[in-house]
Amino acid sequence: QLQLVESGGGLVQPGGSLRLSCTASESIVEYYSIGWFRQAPGKEREGVSCIRSTDNSTHYADSAKGRFTISGDNAKNTVYLQMNNLKPEDTAVYYCAGGLLAYCKGAVLDFGDYWGQGTQVTVSS
Repeated sequence: QLQLVESGGGLVQPGGSLRLSCTASESIVEYYSIGWFRQAPGKEREGVSCIRSTDNSTHYADSAKGRFTISGDNAKNTVYLQMNNLKPEDTAVYYCAGGLLAYCKGAVLDFGDYWGQGTQVTVSS
């Protein structure tokens, strides 16, 4: 069974940086669009960023634009989310999801066939 595994979360101060990784157990990155989602306590899950399989176009939520960068390394079956200038409002559990030839509706992957377990990001002084 295919698995997605997130890593790279942790505790950082405001203004700090983290790089999250989403690694697939099989070579699916070439064919699957990948979305990053986050969910904070008491809040709805929201799309943060999305990279589309067909053209590698990248998409960001307004809150992430200019601070976060999504990228892929097909040879490593991995998609990254580089997060710079982190703010307390970024605190959440971050999940990656993959959808076969899925669209990115803005920052939101329109469907996910596979989901990772999540990685906690905490931004606090």
